[in-house]
Amino acid sequence: MEIKLTEHADEKGSYGIQVSFLDSAGDSVAPKTLAWSLVDLAGNVINSRKDVAVASPGSSEIVSLRGNDLAIITASNRQEQRILIVSGTYDDINLGADAPFYGEIRFVVDNQTNVITPSP
Repeated sequence: MEIKLTEHADEKGSYGIQVSFLDSAGDSVAPKTLAWSLVDLAGNVINSRKDVAVASPGSSEIVSLRGNDLAIITASNRQEQRILIVSGTYDDINLGADAPFYGEIRFVVDNQTNVITPSP
């Protein structure tokens, strides 16, 4: 499943993405395992953020991105897209123990050096 966020991140700023987990019955569930990765559209890992494990994950977590996580790779780009990949396992009454999950959250990083300031 892919989700596209409408709020853009600022280059080199801070950006939090909240992820929440539901079981097949629609009830909140804490994953047994949870990891995340940050990639560009070509699948290149950004800032060595590959398979970052979350210790003792809850039913809702905030992935905090900042600094080089939000760096613009090609200086001439006004914006660049990023994908936060979340994956792990959880126990589900219908799907059984250690059911895997995978999701992609797509968002845009705005290049702050190319922002056009209107004239007075």
